[in-house]
Amino acid sequence: MERFYHNHDRRESIDQDPIQFPHRYIYPEDIEIAGLVASSFAFGRVTLILPMVQKILDRMEGTPYEFILNFDPKKDTRRFQGLYYRVWSSQDIICLMYGIHCILKKHKTLGRFFQHCYQNRREKMHEALSLFVEEVLKIDPSPIYGKNSHPPSFIHLLPSPKRGSACKRLNLFLRWMVRSGDGVDFGLWNHIPSSKLVIPLDAHIIRISRFLGFHKRRTPDWKMAVEITNTLRRFDPNDPVKYDFALCHLGISNQCPLQPHFLKCLKCELQTICSRFKRRNRAKGLKAQQLN
Repeated sequence: MERFYHNHDRRESIDQDPIQFPHRYIYPEDIEIAGLVASSFAFGRVTLILPMVQKILDRMEGTPYEFILNFDPKKDTRRFQGLYYRVWSSQDIICLMYGIHCILKKHKTLGRFFQHCYQNRREKMHEALSLFVEEVLKIDPSPIYGKNSHPPSFIHLLPSPKRGSACKRLNLFLRWMVRSGDGVDFGLWNHIPSSKLVIPLDAHIIRISRFLGFHKRRTPDWKMAVEITNTLRRFDPNDPVKYDFALCHLGISNQCPLQPHFLKCLKCELQTICSRFKRRNRAKGLKAQQLN
């Protein structure tokens, strides 16, 4: 695992990942806003995610932080009309902007807001994330939807561990903000130790982690994310999710395809601990014995 982590081409993978968007900014406040926007829509195929995030950021006048801080639903709503992505309408996108605006008005930065959630919940990540979501959902959305209630689509945009969700996109945002040291993540929120992070649970991580024996659960929920994280913690207790970026891009790049590909498996540094590779070799060996 350590060899695999250190040998991964991070620079090339950043260019094919939503994390490329916060990497375009210098100031922490802009990185936070771009990071939350990019991670919030990191759902589905990366070839669809990237142009969507680009469209949202393109509609922000000035820097992301300045735009969100001065966001006016009456004036700025028109900028996002016609945008939609999967189950999220333009109103959901606008409501996310408005929610971040209200948070900034009260806490100045997203970093201070999450620090409030983290310390308020006695440094328990599960509860801190839940409070993060609860505080955003408390904001009156009537300036956007015309009524003081959120539609299911917006609630889906901000999942909570309390509802059993693995919170892949929020855990991804936290990884970006908290981790540091390898040029991928930013390390802006040093009030949270990397050891507290939980792996962002996407389809690639679920599948590859199963091949590597990192989990036994079938339901992709918070418990599965914790189980995989606890396994990775055995390799690096101080920074268990450092392997996430490389493992995820093993799937994104199709180096670990959905269907077994023997030549790709032969090149993989994880073949010695991969159950799929072992099964394939065992099957080939049995077939050779039968032919003999």
